[in-house]
Amino acid sequence: MSEFALEVENLVKVYASRGKAPIRAVDGMSFRVPRGIIFGLLGPNGAGKSSLLRMLSTLTRPTEGTAKILGYEVVKKPIEVRKRISSVIQATAVELFLSVKDNLLTYARFQGLNKAVAARRADALIEEFQLGSEVDRKVQDLSGGFRRRVQVAKVFMVDTPVLFLDEFSTGMDPILKRQVMNLLRAEVEKGRTIILTTQILSEAEELCDDILIINRGKQSARGELNALKQLSRGVYDITLAFDRLPDTIQAEIAELTPIRFTVEGNTIELTLKIEESRVMDVVSALSRNRHVLRVEVRGASLEDIFVELTTREGKELA
Repeated sequence: MSEFALEVENLVKVYASRGKAPIRAVDGMSFRVPRGIIFGLLGPNGAGKSSLLRMLSTLTRPTEGTAKILGYEVVKKPIEVRKRISSVIQATAVELFLSVKDNLLTYARFQGLNKAVAARRADALIEEFQLGSEVDRKVQDLSGGFRRRVQVAKVFMVDTPVLFLDEFSTGMDPILKRQVMNLLRAEVEKGRTIILTTQILSEAEELCDDILIINRGKQSARGELNALKQLSRGVYDITLAFDRLPDTIQAEIAELTPIRFTVEGNTIELTLKIEESRVMDVVSALSRNRHVLRVEVRGASLEDIFVELTTREGKELA
């Protein structure tokens, strides 16, 4: 068996439709993912994440290039690949006409689990995912959030070595999301490999051992979090809370050309790419002759890196 969970070589996916220019959703991507980690696949909407996941999980054939899961090519050995993966992707459907519990049990039996083991795992996951109140209801009658819980719970019924999770926390409250994040970490400690996509970058920052940021079907950056932060040296998050929001503050901040800027109540948050020696000068200028209740200055977060990389590439292509 290969030492790598994933091996991707010059992978391309082109969507062609009559009368329209072809769309190159994945454009020559190459990377490898070692076994037993949480690998974050991040990018803005339309970056190519879903197309890449669909190829890796054998749902779509690549236009060019190769991809392997644990040494098995997704095109030449799709059955062997499917035996070794579980997936929750945006298009994943539960069995709408079955109850919550029957969804779990049926999925487990399709995967070859015996009846007793399947029943024990189903009961544990129903409790873990807080599905007890809905256990006998048909999935078609559940809210979107509860349907998502069932989808995610299903893949933990089996012990496939590779798990694809696309936006796993959709519809989960913070407490449940925290429990599921702990569950994911426990699975990795057992040797499982998890490929994770999320729009909530704080999740990726907390969970992922290795991160690949893609944009327009190409790789933008790759590495563990601290290595990625080196790409955004000189990027700082500044938070200022005032007793009253100054009338001219937004115009003053606009002159600083921030990477991003938000106002919530009397609090402003901005991200600047700036020399370290100038950070306190900026804070002093924005605070001068104003009653400031709170000041925070932090180094770059994953969200800062993500925004800077994708924004920079958009400007270069414009």
